[in-house]
Amino acid sequence: MTGRQPACVIDNGTGYTKMGFAGNTEPQYILPTAIAIKESAKVGNKSLGRSAKGVEDLDFFIGDEAIDKPSYATKWPIRHAIVEDWDLMERFWEQCIFKYLRAEPEDHYFLLVSCVLIHYLNAI
Repeated sequence: MTGRQPACVIDNGTGYTKMGFAGNTEPQYILPTAIAIKESAKVGNKSLGRSAKGVEDLDFFIGDEAIDKPSYATKWPIRHAIVEDWDLMERFWEQCIFKYLRAEPEDHYFLLVSCVLIHYLNAI
């Protein structure tokens, strides 16, 4: 890689996520900060739940697609501006980067926006 592409900006909110590239006048995408997952995967008689690894890990949707999946459990990884489920948040970011922004992490810097006031209030 000879030069870096524009930085990716992802602003995760409790309700909606805005994302795009630095230098743009507005976000490229605005979508609900929701993720739909299969609640229970079974192997034999053992229920693996969310800890199932492999193909089941790839069976999830984010944003409007997540809300439109009635057979999946819709989760909101951020609550009151605080990430409550880091595993789901990581999966959400993965889809944001690869599916929506179509960015290769090695080619971009990333700016993840955080609500500073919330973190300050939680610290005191």
